Amino acid sequence: MQVSVLASGSKGNATLVAMNGAKILIDAGISATRIKKALAAENVDAANLDAVLLTHEHRDHVAGLATLARWYHLPVYSRRKTLASLPISIQQAIADASRTDTLVPDSLFVAEDVAPYGATKSLLHPVDGAFRLAGLRITPFSVPHDAADPVGYRIEGDSTVTVCTDLGFVTQSVAASIDGADVLVLEANHDAELLKNGRYPWPLKRRILGNHGHLANTDAAWAVAHLERKPRDIFLAHLSQENNRPDLAKDTVQNILAQQGIKIPLHVTKQDEAVRLR
Repeated sequence: MQVSVLASGSKGNATLVAMNGAKILIDAGISATRIKKALAAENVDAANLDAVLLTHEHRDHVAGLATLARWYHLPVYSRRKTLASLPISIQQAIADASRTDTLVPDSLFVAEDVAPYGATKSLLHPVDGAFRLAGLRITPFSVPHDAADPVGYRIEGDSTVTVCTDLGFVTQSVAASIDGADVLVLEANHDAELLKNGRYPWPLKRRILGNHGHLANTDAAWAVAHLERKPRDIFLAHLSQENNRPDLAKDTVQNILAQQGIKIPLHVTKQDEAVRLR
């Protein structure tokens, strides 16, 4: 198993999960050129990716998607509303790429409770519940964020990797979805006091602090502390460059966990370089 957070933050997000021979990219929020180079540094050819999973349609999660679609004809999976909310330019690029004959074979994709529309006619695959892809079981789960239908992903093979960012708070269903992961990529976006006392305008502060905004360091820590089955490793992701610091995020989460007698390795992700676990 390999988990490499290629980039994480408000300027772009992309994460590689490689397991059981499958290679999955979660989000494509940095340029396709950067994704290609970052994957090459992880000994992965972008052309050999099995799929791109989108958490939601915001630019910092889809900025490189149109070019990736043109270059590599990669199948893209997400909720139907998310796919419908993609910028027209991205939808058009994927539609153009879909006209080739290099599409994902039916045998690679098996929906457990919903069939994709045009599985061999389009690179866009709407999914609601769990589905199987390239030998992995992938379960999207809803998260509270100000997007069309945002999700996190639970990816199960020989190990379990869960990616959960861009959420205002941890609901009971989110807690259930991240419980028992071997590796958890979890948002630790901001320090609440830094945000409240910072230079952001109040409407933006209110959005970030709201139930459909972003997760604070302390909330991330307590979410982990309350899990019945703790992860083996945690990536702290989507850190704000304005309202957080890597050392502050790590210390805050580490201290709260230590107070509860919990010791888990923490890996702080970065905006401009990959952070990996092999």
